[in-house]
Amino acid sequence: MTTTARIVTRNRPTAPLSKRRVEPIYFLFLLPSLILFTLAVTVPGIVGIFFSFTDSIGIGDWHFIGLINYIAAFGDPAIMESYVFTFGFSVATVIVVNVAAFLLAVGLTSRIRMKAGLRAIFVIPMVVSGIIIAYVFNFLFSNSLPGAGAALGIPYLSTSILANPDLAWTAIVIVTAWQAVPGALLIYIAGLLAIPSDVYEAADIDGASKSQQLLQITLPLMVGYVVINVILGFKNFLNAYDIIVGLTNGGPGTSTRSVAMTIIAGFNGGDYAYQMANATIFFVVAILVALLQLSVTRGRNTL
Repeated sequence: MTTTARIVTRNRPTAPLSKRRVEPIYFLFLLPSLILFTLAVTVPGIVGIFFSFTDSIGIGDWHFIGLINYIAAFGDPAIMESYVFTFGFSVATVIVVNVAAFLLAVGLTSRIRMKAGLRAIFVIPMVVSGIIIAYVFNFLFSNSLPGAGAALGIPYLSTSILANPDLAWTAIVIVTAWQAVPGALLIYIAGLLAIPSDVYEAADIDGASKSQQLLQITLPLMVGYVVINVILGFKNFLNAYDIIVGLTNGGPGTSTRSVAMTIIAGFNGGDYAYQMANATIFFVVAILVALLQLSVTRGRNTL
């Protein structure tokens, strides 16, 4: 090939990505997943939304009743309380998880011994079932801590925190964060390892202290990873169920009942259509939260 031909070949414009032909084989590989998702998620969701406009109890005859279930749900104090708890719990847990995970990530990427072993240890809670973790911590909060508090003569610790309607939510935050921190930790470690060491070397030459490097270099460069962890964490915590069931089962009373628990309890109690309306409302709220998060992060370099 001549030099001129090479230049022409190099300068030949390539087709835009949006106009490139997609091989049919790709759609063939996508088809099984699309069918499973449609049958397991889309169809049940549409059926559930349909029955939310009826008086169905899950079996037997039913009749259309329009928006009565939705109107009743908006005026139901129990449902409103579950929404308040779920969003408050989610915000508190997101803060605890990200602060703890970020500080641990900074420590586990610094010059300390046995970093690999410590990282493996901190990831263990991530692979344990949430309900098992909840039952273990239930025993600790209900027996071990009150026993230790009584032995040490500390009245505040002598009673179970799970029996206190004003404090039971803190136990749920602690246990949920204990399981969620490893996932956020891995993302933060990846982000910290991606920061070039030359940046810190230049900061050392300029005389910047470790705290100044953390606040003025590390944090600004980690904003994208923080955004990712906040979005993923908030989405997951909105669906909290198993840990709450294992710790408090929604109690004392209904002080720690999440939206998911309220919906499932209604299904088991014969309020199928009513709680399906609640589930539809929750679905719309989750979409609005996702759109809000996307609008806040749009145009930013998240990675």
